[in-house]
Amino acid sequence: MRLYGKVCVVTGASRGIGRAIAERFVAEGAAVAIGARGRGALEAAAKALAGGGSEVLARPVDVSVAASVQAFADAVLARFGRADVLVCNAGVAARARVVDTCEKQWDEVVDVSLKGTFLVTRALLPAIEAARGRVLVISSIAGRQGTAGSSAYCAAKHGLIGFARALTEEVRQAGVLVATICPGSVDTEMLPPEFHPGMPAARVADVAAFLASEAPRELTGSIIDLFG
Repeated sequence: MRLYGKVCVVTGASRGIGRAIAERFVAEGAAVAIGARGRGALEAAAKALAGGGSEVLARPVDVSVAASVQAFADAVLARFGRADVLVCNAGVAARARVVDTCEKQWDEVVDVSLKGTFLVTRALLPAIEAARGRVLVISSIAGRQGTAGSSAYCAAKHGLIGFARALTEEVRQAGVLVATICPGSVDTEMLPPEFHPGMPAARVADVAAFLASEAPRELTGSIIDLFG
């Protein structure tokens, strides 16, 4: 129960990596606030998580829209009064060559993955700083190298690493740990069929739980490559 008494916030938590992380946090004793755009999947995730005995708040949120993010953050703080761990996981992908990528596709991928991480972090950072908490950013192997047909996704995931590096320096003196996880091919619905999954989402959750709990603060700024 490494997270007993802590409040953990996870975006993009209705499925895949986000849901696996939320499940692990509940197993570690945390109260959990989860957000995602899809109401049906979010409600199903909340029902499953509630069976773990922890308090769970589920609220639809579009992380690319500032007003939606602020409403989500306000709901979290109204329910729990604090936030100890933030996991910025929400993201979408688009597969197309650069010449075939339309502006709408580009904007959606970058706005959800990169802008969304900025907006959620900005909204909850005062609470995280007050708790001397932790911010975990879920990037990808695509944030480390290029992949043909994934220019928007790679740009967003590279950007997340830069954002986390800058955030690390801003909150270091406040005692906040910031870390970035860069998984390889994870067996989730988002993974294109031509990519062979190398590991289950639970392995990413293992790392997230360690970073959220017992990882020494000297690990702040770390970028963890997690390839199956």
